[in-house]
Amino acid sequence: MSTPARPWWHPDRHADRRPFLVARARILAALRRFFEERDFLEVQPSCLQASPGNEPHLHGLRTTLRDTAGRPVRPLFLHTSPEFACKKLLAAGERRIVAIGPVFRDREAGPLHHPEFTMVEWYRAEEPYTTLMADCAELLATAAEAAGSRRLVFRGVEVDPFRPPERLAVAEAFERFAGIDLLTTVAADGTTDRDALARQVEAAGLRVAADDGWSDLFARVLTARIEPELGRGRATILDAYPIPEAALARRSPAEPRTAERFELYACGVELANAFGELTDPVEQRARFEAAMDLKERLYGERHPIDEELLDALALVPESCGIALGLERLVMLASGAERIEQVLWAPVPLDPL
Repeated sequence: MSTPARPWWHPDRHADRRPFLVARARILAALRRFFEERDFLEVQPSCLQASPGNEPHLHGLRTTLRDTAGRPVRPLFLHTSPEFACKKLLAAGERRIVAIGPVFRDREAGPLHHPEFTMVEWYRAEEPYTTLMADCAELLATAAEAAGSRRLVFRGVEVDPFRPPERLAVAEAFERFAGIDLLTTVAADGTTDRDALARQVEAAGLRVAADDGWSDLFARVLTARIEPELGRGRATILDAYPIPEAALARRSPAEPRTAERFELYACGVELANAFGELTDPVEQRARFEAAMDLKERLYGERHPIDEELLDALALVPESCGIALGLERLVMLASGAERIEQVLWAPVPLDPL
């Protein structure tokens, strides 16, 4: 009979995890200095929101607000990101803000996933979204220095955090690593040709199921062929996502089939997700509804749309925003192998 694993709070296990947790504390303090030096105001949005977000593959945790007599008042969700609240603060007049705090996502568990984790999310109003790319490069170096490390590492793959990141368009990555001409399957209005992509995915040697949609196929190629090749030697900024994969981003002015969205990768690990923010409430509503239609088809559920957010978008200036997973950054800077090693008090995941 195997010996049950000791809980995270057992002194012996804590002693093993403590070096990673000390690195976490140092990195977090360095990030706060990083943002303060750049005139960001740290804000603290409520974790309880009217909607957890409207991305089809994100799952929120729901609760019910009750009055003093115990009667239900309204449903609420633990946010999957502080994004909606931060955009309302941009509408209110804030121009550089950062939120550092817990976010919550159901159906997430694994070496790099946990149902509660810490997100570092920051916004720049009236600045181009390329400024976020410069932020990312400086932030990687800041984290490594705070951890006393000259490299980021995960599963044997290393990155020099002091080298400038490579900037790579999604379409170029699909061509380079999978031989797929992605943009031929996307129209300027954002509609997609599922069958055309399916033929290319099959030719690349990947499985295609009868009920796979365009987004399913996109995700399969990204996971199997693209992500493992990103962030080797130096970080990668995977840029210019196709419109169907960028529900909260504005269109790229040079290529209407793509959007101002990038993700930051190091050691094959996605660290951050950035947008040139979409501020057209009519287009945003249409994208939210399309995303929830897909969520209902895939998972049999929908998340509500935050009507206050749509009202606020009319007041949001041209802005850019980015969300970074603190624990993943700490893992790479400290050499941890699992996210539980860099969480002070991991959520119990064993079934009852």
